This record gives sequence, structure tokens and C-alpha cells, in this order.
Amino acid sequence: MFLRVLEILYFIYFASHIPITLIIDLQALLPQHVYPPELKTVLQWYAAEFKDPMMLEPPVWFRSFVFCEALVQMPFFPIAAYAFLKGGCKWIRTPAIIYSVHVATTLIPILSHIIFNNFPLTPHPGPQTLRERLTLVSIYAPYLIIPIMILFTMLFSSTYNSTSTSGKASAKSKKQR
Repeated sequence: MFLRVLEILYFIYFASHIPITLIIDLQALLPQHVYPPELKTVLQWYAAEFKDPMMLEPPVWFRSFVFCEALVQMPFFPIAAYAFLKGGCKWIRTPAIIYSVHVATTLIPILSHIIFNNFPLTPHPGPQTLRERLTLVSIYAPYLIIPIMILFTMLFSSTYNSTSTSGKASAKSKKQR
């Protein structure tokens, strides 16, 4: 039952990530003329409300992460959403491990940048106070926490981990014969 709850959480995570990536995240990478004014306004509101200048003037290293999101992660989102909605799809294990490690690795420098960088006040103010920094961290943190949860599920759940105790016992029995 608990595994099924996690699978539904993972489905929601991946399904919601599709529009977030297309509508918000890729604006940091694609030319501005690709997006209608309404979607640019959404990004402007988000960046001002949560003091996230990386989305308006992304550093090169941040753009490289968004590029990976577009090229590697985005095609995986609907596949993972399907697998976790269906539940128990063992074939998702290896891709989910790769995805989880990749995303967790990219979130460490992003979170470190948010916490330790001295952001300018203009033209796009970044977080200045601890509260502002923690608020922005709270926006990015689920993209670290949930992939780590997915990684642990893939590594330690008997449903997804093909190595089971009964399999080990039968292998030992075969060796003794």
C-alpha cells in the first residue's frame, strides 16, 4: 500500500513536471519570441515573487542544466508518469535511477548558489535575507527530495529491485548441488 502511494506521488511529480518545464523552465533557454506574452508574464511574476533571478538572466551553468532538462529529462517525464501510474513496472528501474542521480546532482549546485551567492539588487533582485533564500530553496527542494525518494524506492523496494532473498537462496542451492 505504501509503495502504491509513492508511485502515485511519483506520477504526480512527473506529470506536473511536463507543463512546468514547457511553460516556465524552458523560457530560460529558448528565444523569447517562442513564448506568448501571457507566459512571459507568468515567469516575470514567479521571478519577482520568489526572487529567482536565475530564471530571468540564467548563468551559463544554469542554462546547461535547463538544456539537460529539455534534452534528457523532458522525454523521460511522460514515460515515467505512465510507469508510475500503472505501477510495478520493473523496466522503469534503471532509467529512474539514472534520472534520480542526474537531477540530484544538478540540484546541489543550484541550492548552494541560492544559499551562498551574493545576488545583486538590480536588474533582477535575488534573495537577500535568510527567509528569502529559504523560500527559494523550498521551491527547488522538491526537485531534490523526490528524486532521492525515487532512487531509494528503485534500490530498496522488492517490487523494483530484481535481487530478492528467494533468488539468492536458489542461487546458493544451485552452487551446492
